[in-house]
Amino acid sequence: MSEEEDTWDDDASDDDAADAADAPADLDPTDDGGAPLIAIVGRPNVGKSRLFNRMTGTQFAIVEDMPGVTRDRQYGDGRWGRRRYQVVDTGGFEPESRDELLRQMREQARLAIEEADVILFLVDGMSGLVPADAEIAHMLRETRKPVFTVVNKIDGDRHEANVPEFYALGAEHLFALSAEHGRNYADLMDAVTEGFREGGDRVVEEDRVRVAVVGKPNAGKSSLINRMLGEDRLLTSDIPGTTRDAINTHVEFEGRRYLFIDTAGVRRKRSISMTVEKYSVVQAFKAVDRADVVLYVLDATEPISGQDQRLAGLVADKGRGLVILLNKWDIVEKDHRTADEVIKQVREEFKFHPNAPVITISALTGQRAHRILPAVDAVFAQFTRRIGTGELNRWVEATLKRNPPKSTTGQRLKIYYVSQVATRPPTFMFVVNQPDAVHFSYQRYLVNALRDAYGFEGVPVKVFFRARGKREDAAHT
Repeated sequence: MSEEEDTWDDDASDDDAADAADAPADLDPTDDGGAPLIAIVGRPNVGKSRLFNRMTGTQFAIVEDMPGVTRDRQYGDGRWGRRRYQVVDTGGFEPESRDELLRQMREQARLAIEEADVILFLVDGMSGLVPADAEIAHMLRETRKPVFTVVNKIDGDRHEANVPEFYALGAEHLFALSAEHGRNYADLMDAVTEGFREGGDRVVEEDRVRVAVVGKPNAGKSSLINRMLGEDRLLTSDIPGTTRDAINTHVEFEGRRYLFIDTAGVRRKRSISMTVEKYSVVQAFKAVDRADVVLYVLDATEPISGQDQRLAGLVADKGRGLVILLNKWDIVEKDHRTADEVIKQVREEFKFHPNAPVITISALTGQRAHRILPAVDAVFAQFTRRIGTGELNRWVEATLKRNPPKSTTGQRLKIYYVSQVATRPPTFMFVVNQPDAVHFSYQRYLVNALRDAYGFEGVPVKVFFRARGKREDAAHT
């Protein structure tokens, strides 16, 4: 028997395939939508980033023993048991500071508080109660949202005596925590997530496509929706960030129903000399979480920025479909080569979405606006597409013969069968003899081969690998 033949199990039974469709819930990477947003606030250097890292299971937030390291909000996903959430780590909050950087950070924190469902108010148990803590507590009482006051840096029993003075902030109950070492973390998370829905699944309306309109302020998002509605339903202007909150707009076209979510940034604060685009992230973070397909609006007259790339990366991380719109094309100086060159550049810059549709449009004149909804429909069809197990296994047999897998552990890797276990986005489980032996380059090969065979334009393709009959040994990507 050849090596190619030995990597494939022709005798994979129907029972095996049915078992594949019943993938463990904790291995389903699609189950991350519609989760509550938790904001971590507090003055500088109280340990917000350490708590963020613990809540997300990452080391994404910068941790440094000096005030003001986290200047912009960081966003992530987390889970406590079966309860999922989103979390935002804010910059330090100094209510009375005249320092320009701290004033900017304060506005960032205010925005996160406005958008959050739950607030964790961190104070420093080592340095004790300070006037800035009282100022923040007063502001949080006005939000009428659940606020959990957390006394951080309580690393042992000897520090417990530092906790009672913080009752002066008006909290009914204090949580003494060590974000660094995890002391009392379970008690805090049990309380914070008590009312959260288990699983955190998005509520899916089968007859309506949810479309988030995302992009930097002043890219033309609201003007685009107005053009598609044929009326001035949404407020538009040349001032970046005119739209304060996400606005839901129902659209019906040729028998198809859509829910458009406009996510323009907040108003520019005259007293804050800050790049306005940073204010758009929190709305985009929440809107993408609700969407099936994202329309990413770029200003074709401006270069693609790091903020554009971060927001587009968020779409990929959330596993949503994507259509890229190059707006204001009517005022771009161009020749017959310009469109192809710009689209090529966009694809290079948005490397996580190499096959997403790109359309040059003008929200002002309506140029090529008629192509948008068909593109949304096409991406949504791929987003919800399901491939039969028999067809997939014929595909994987041919794929393995073309390029047999090479093990990273010395033992020959065998793929027994593959089954699609989810849609929104398409997710595939490969049952193998050694999940840890699947090299990342071979994972990429399988994803590319799936795209070559079935398209999946504009949507991410998720794959994970499970040991046959040993779900607990599965490794996924």
